[in-house]
Amino acid sequence: MSDTEIEQIATEIAGGRPPMVWFTAAAVGVAEGRSGKVVALGDPTDGDFLQVRPTGSKDVLSFSPTEVTLTKPPRPAPPAQKSAAAPKTTTRKDPPVTQPSTVTSVATPSTPPSVVTANAAADSADSAAKAAAAKPAGPAGTAGTAGTAAPKPAKAPAARKRTAPEVTVTLTGTPDGEWAVDVVNGKKRTIRGLPVTSAAVAQAAKVLHPEVAEVVAGILEAARGVQQAKVAQLQAELEEARKLLEELSE
Repeated sequence: MSDTEIEQIATEIAGGRPPMVWFTAAAVGVAEGRSGKVVALGDPTDGDFLQVRPTGSKDVLSFSPTEVTLTKPPRPAPPAQKSAAAPKTTTRKDPPVTQPSTVTSVATPSTPPSVVTANAAADSADSAAKAAAAKPAGPAGTAGTAGTAAPKPAKAPAARKRTAPEVTVTLTGTPDGEWAVDVVNGKKRTIRGLPVTSAAVAQAAKVLHPEVAEVVAGILEAARGVQQAKVAQLQAELEEARKLLEELSE
């Protein structure tokens, strides 16, 4: 898949139209020619940065650009129909031809009966041998076909190993004592800038580790000092405003 196609996929995802792709022979764990939709793009430096949901599955898997394509593969050709069985060849048996004895003059003796019978038997045996040679091979041919080794089944592709996604939780604080939480699940940001209270942050820090609790306590103390200074400033401004109001009322 080229860089232009990657940019096209990013544009369609940004427009809310996850593009359809098809898996190539290089795809691991998914049959070649199966379709899927690209739901997100990760960091190209990771290699498998295309987040694809195969058709008919709820799982989102990571693939590299060489494992998918935007070109729909052609449909496989239908299997060829079996050729009609060849007609069985039959050989017509010709009846043995017996030459009748010829009666001539007394000087030429007729053929003895024993000689005529022998000739008829020889012709019959010759016709039977020709008919046997013309018949197709029977059990011998079947045995030869059975002896042919069957083709080995194709090796199933290795299943893609699925690992639990990495979860990153980021806690951000401001000098004014405002806190927010960001959560990244795998390569997708699921929570962004969720406000949390200072009390919740302090309680969570105590549960995590003493060193974390110490650092967070120092930050909270500094924020408390800033807020106290603001309160004092506001109280002074309020007192000044009251004095001006009393002077105006006299």
